[in-house]
Amino acid sequence: MSESGIEKGKRSLRRVFINNTDSYSSKYIAKFLSECVVGAPVDPDGETETEEEERMNSNFPAFQVVGSISDQSDENGPYVLEEYLHLDRDELLPKLMNCDVVIYNISQHADQVEEAFWAVSALHSKMDTFRGPKLFILISTVMTWACSKPVDPDDLELPFTDEIFWRRRAHPSFKQHIDLEKRVVKMGKTNRTLFSTYVVASGLQYGMGEQVFHFFFKTSWLGQEREIPVFGDGKNIVPTIHISDLASVIQSVIEHRPKPYYLLAVDYSSNTMEDIVKTIASALGPGKIKKKLFEEAFLTRDLSIMEIESMMVNLRMEGVYLKELLSINWLCESGLVDNIELVVEEYRQTRGLLPIRLCVLGPPAVGKSTVTKQICEHYKLHHITLKETISETITQLEDTVMNADPEADNEDSAAEAQEQLNSLKDSMEQNGGLLDDQLLVKVIKDKLMSNPCRNQGFVLDGFPKTYDQAKELFSGEEHESEDGPSQISSYSKKITPEFVMCLDASDAFLKDRVMNLPERLVQEHSYEQEHFLQRLARYREKNTEDETVINYFDELDITPLYLEITSSDEPDCLLLMQKICDTVGKPRNYGPSSQEVEEEARRKTEEKMRKEAQERAQEEQKEEEEARQRAARWEEWTKGLEEVRRQEEELLEAQSVPMRNYLMEQVMPTVTQGLIECCMAHPQDPVDFLAEYLFKNNPFDY
Repeated sequence: MSESGIEKGKRSLRRVFINNTDSYSSKYIAKFLSECVVGAPVDPDGETETEEEERMNSNFPAFQVVGSISDQSDENGPYVLEEYLHLDRDELLPKLMNCDVVIYNISQHADQVEEAFWAVSALHSKMDTFRGPKLFILISTVMTWACSKPVDPDDLELPFTDEIFWRRRAHPSFKQHIDLEKRVVKMGKTNRTLFSTYVVASGLQYGMGEQVFHFFFKTSWLGQEREIPVFGDGKNIVPTIHISDLASVIQSVIEHRPKPYYLLAVDYSSNTMEDIVKTIASALGPGKIKKKLFEEAFLTRDLSIMEIESMMVNLRMEGVYLKELLSINWLCESGLVDNIELVVEEYRQTRGLLPIRLCVLGPPAVGKSTVTKQICEHYKLHHITLKETISETITQLEDTVMNADPEADNEDSAAEAQEQLNSLKDSMEQNGGLLDDQLLVKVIKDKLMSNPCRNQGFVLDGFPKTYDQAKELFSGEEHESEDGPSQISSYSKKITPEFVMCLDASDAFLKDRVMNLPERLVQEHSYEQEHFLQRLARYREKNTEDETVINYFDELDITPLYLEITSSDEPDCLLLMQKICDTVGKPRNYGPSSQEVEEEARRKTEEKMRKEAQERAQEEQKEEEEARQRAARWEEWTKGLEEVRRQEEELLEAQSVPMRNYLMEQVMPTVTQGLIECCMAHPQDPVDFLAEYLFKNNPFDY
């Protein structure tokens, strides 16, 4: 194609602004619009045949999408050309003025109502400065119709249509929404050629991972509830639309600019809330529902107030203008219930909730059950063993037979359950407590086809044991071939394992492991010496044949992971699990819920506080012990000091005895007599008197 044609194609791009492009609905509308294409424009002057052919085979993107985001994340993907984070209104207005189409989506976030009100008003005030026509589209919600009076009180089946939008009455919580709708309509009446406005009232949106109905999808997928709750009586009719169909409506409004400025974007279903929940529960979960009081919905953490109020709406609606004026390429025209398989597949793919299917094979006592339990715990998968599956199947059949109501519609299912139960029991009686291969494969296959196994995945523990069992178990459904006769497809992708782990060990290692097992485990697994050796010999014999289970998987291009077991020590077990995790990859399920996150955070906080308390107690105990030791050392030192003083005093006492004796015998008698004479004489100088007395009366003066 000529370069001039390409340049014209580029100039035909329309720049579209969408608010909150990291939110559920705005994100998929942005993605849808960015992927829309238009044919290259025709150059009527001198277009050659080659250029015409190139033009007919070439497509250009129709829109350049820009938008605001609520936080800095990588949610949007490459389809948003520019992202605006936390712009003030002075900064945002030039961005809006630079766009041909401005879309404000308030169907999910009420906090955007005020900004949308400002945006349409600001654009209207700047209308004289527009470089070309602009389009403003407000994506609102059918909740602005929630309290509308019936069109005909005598005919409650008569739907509301967008032809009578002026009769709508909003839910009390959505008064601001209807005020904004009126404002948008008013702004577009000034000069529709230059500034046209539309209000698209969207039904409850579903698809591509879910938003309003996500609680029911998640609860059913997890399988933790035996019955999925329906809040209220469930008889309310809920207007809905697939998110891709809503995006298609927006695109059609941009392309065709219909005369009516208020449009109802709803599909052609009239499903009740009970129908929707029951369909979701049957497709993903137990298939049973339980009605609960409307007020109990407010106790559910995973539901916002807006979502609860939206699910309680009761409106029979029909988008007349969609049918008459717009050409919509519908994906789910008949609604969620009729298209549940498509919606469920989108849900799984969008959220990455893909099942992990494994098969663990190996000789007896090699540790298959131990490894399988570790895999199931890490990836949150279902552990499939022969014994437990057969027991569970018999219990379920007995419950079905016992709880059957002869007057209810389940009488046929009870009779069928009784027949199956009799077949299982007869087979076990004839085969010494075991099922024949045909029934055994059917029981396991039914288990693998159950919703829990199809949702999260499973790990087959030690089964199938033969090539024929594997072929029968994983065979696909019959289908008509082009040649005429029905054929069996090679395998069923829904239940065939993605990964096969083949554990093995030497016979000597296995025998030694069995000999060291506790007697309880030996009895539980039938590992008595003679019986174990027979089972081991049969396993080795079957795995030397031309048609083995491993050969079956090889034929399907499923390469087994061979793991040699040489030790039961913990480091070796951790290394084994690391190899398995490297092969299988990351888990493909929900992360912890907000409640579980809070519980984990609280548990960690409590653990931290407990450790800190223990450390403080240990510190206090240490300080008390040090204080006791200091007191003991002080007491010991004091006692030692007193002992030293006593010994010194005794030594001094002992040393002073000769001196005292000497003084008493030789000195003191003369001194005493001199003092007596001094006292009697009263001399003026007593010291001189005493010295003279001692000199005269010295007994040793010879």
